[in-house]
Amino acid sequence: MPSPYPLANLLALQAGVVSRRQALRHGLQPHDVRRMLRRREWGVAATGVYVNHTGDLGWLQRAWVAVLALEPAALCHGSAIRAAHGPGLRGHDDTGSVHVAVDRTRRTLVAPAGVVPHHLADLETKAHWHTSPPRVRVEQAVVDLAAEAPDEMRAIATLSDAVQTRLTTPARLLDAVDSRTRVPRRMLLTDVLHDVAAGACSALEHGYLTRIERPHGFPIAGRQCRDSLRGPIYRDVEYVDLGLVVELDGRLFHDTASGRDLDLDRDLFAAVSGRQSVRLGWGQVFGRPCRTARALGALARQRGWYGTLRHCPDCSSA
Repeated sequence: MPSPYPLANLLALQAGVVSRRQALRHGLQPHDVRRMLRRREWGVAATGVYVNHTGDLGWLQRAWVAVLALEPAALCHGSAIRAAHGPGLRGHDDTGSVHVAVDRTRRTLVAPAGVVPHHLADLETKAHWHTSPPRVRVEQAVVDLAAEAPDEMRAIATLSDAVQTRLTTPARLLDAVDSRTRVPRRMLLTDVLHDVAAGACSALEHGYLTRIERPHGFPIAGRQCRDSLRGPIYRDVEYVDLGLVVELDGRLFHDTASGRDLDLDRDLFAAVSGRQSVRLGWGQVFGRPCRTARALGALARQRGWYGTLRHCPDCSSA
């Protein structure tokens, strides 16, 4: 039965990509499809999937090709997160493989080049089928990506980035973890999400909390504290009673002069208000946490801290 909607509308909705099945359902005959291909009005993007031009494909078109080639299917893992961010996302590599979820019961799959299929239980309930293109719910995609990350730091970054960019919330991610019977790194993911909910909203902040502050007995700090002296600036970690600020710089380098200028401005106005500002990076937090803790402990004592710096199990080798 032909579709009541014009084929042009479908092509517009699907970024110019259409499957053979859809084209026939919209009233075209097989010879019409052959004619479109012969005249190069359409190009073959995958077996049984066409695009309404013969040039290179953009990321959104590649995503539609992947979904239609394996339908019923939905974007998953990093591809679902990329789609959730929408157009105009900067700093994302759009040339990599497209990840697509199919139901776990499917066995015979022939995926096009550049498409990575994943078998997912209960796909019907875990996907947003009304989105364009269909994609696994962002919480499920984030949990999959974090669980399969190559190392713990990458897993932490996946969770914290999803919350920091407001794609989802720690509560929704915890629900996604709890809804599964088997999740690699379940304990790590759960602990990280509780810490993110408490304010440690980046991988570096979580590392500071779990590698420096807690195991070495520092007082509980304020996190993401608004600086009333300098307008809309938020301090990563602040020990208010000590006048000590810890800024966590997660960049491996300063990507712009304005970014570096903002960092220096933050440090300057911390000094103006009588606080001491210390800037830490990946090396101090993940590479040398015990040495960093000793240095911060010395600074804290200089500023009136009477607590005792504890030795963690790793301190003897630091």
